[in-house]
Order: sequence, then C-alpha cells, then structure tokens
Amino acid sequence: MSDTSLTIENILAPELTLCRVAASSKKRALEFIAEQINHQDNTLSETQLFNNLISRERLGSTGIGQGIAIPHCRLEGLDHVVGVLMTLEESVEFDAIDNQPVDLIFALIVPKEATSEHLELLSQLAEKFNERSFCDRLRQSEDASTLYQRMTASGG
Repeated sequence: MSDTSLTIENILAPELTLCRVAASSKKRALEFIAEQINHQDNTLSETQLFNNLISRERLGSTGIGQGIAIPHCRLEGLDHVVGVLMTLEESVEFDAIDNQPVDLIFALIVPKEATSEHLELLSQLAEKFNERSFCDRLRQSEDASTLYQRMTASGG
C-alpha cells in the first residue's frame, strides 16, 4: 500500500462520515449527500451533484443488496475523489437489486475523466460491504467518529 492509489482511507474525510442520518426517502438521502459535499467544498454545486447522482440512479439502482447502496457519479471540474459514508436512522426504499430497503450508504463522486482506478475503488467498496460482520459493525456505530474509524480500519 505504499503507492498513492485510491483507497477508502484516502477519499473518506471524517467530516463526510455521518451517523444515523434521518432521511425519509432515497431522494432525500441523495440530497443530503449533495448538501454535505457542498458544505465541505462550496465550489462544488449542490444542485449539480444531486442531479448527477439522480441521473446515475435512473440508469439502474446503486442499491447492491443487504441494505447497502453505493451511489456514485462523475462531476465536471472535480479534481479528486470524494467519498461520503452514512448510516440512516431508518432504512429507505432504494430500488435495490434484492428489494431490501437501504440503511448503509457510501457515495462516491469522481472526476469527469474517471479512470479504471475509480472502478477499482467501487469494487473495493463492494468487497468490503460483502462482509456481513463488517457491515454490522458499521451499523452499530453510535457516532460519526466510531463509524469513520470502523470504515477506515484496515483488515476489518
């Protein structure tokens, strides 16, 4: 891991790790993600972020099953990858592949000129989330700092 490849640790900021968010719907969860990213970097348009996330969802839900979603999109003018991790207070309908509502979300915003590196990151996330005990630990987090530590701890 000595190279500067994209890893979850590199792209997830503690400020964008949110615990037990109250979101009443998939749309509201995506709006909240856009708001949070905009709070961290006001050069990024909240509206554009939200529209891009919604457009990506229209192509097919990013709900990967077992209550997990990895919404993602490309963004014009972005020069780094932005990650947002959040657990929801209550699960929301997400049109997931297994029709289960979602309560664990990791959003990924990548530059318009996204490369295979970004796809690699998506597969890293999917792999991590494939581990039920790992997801349980994330869901049991009582606060954002615990959630952040559990997400970025190497080796689960």
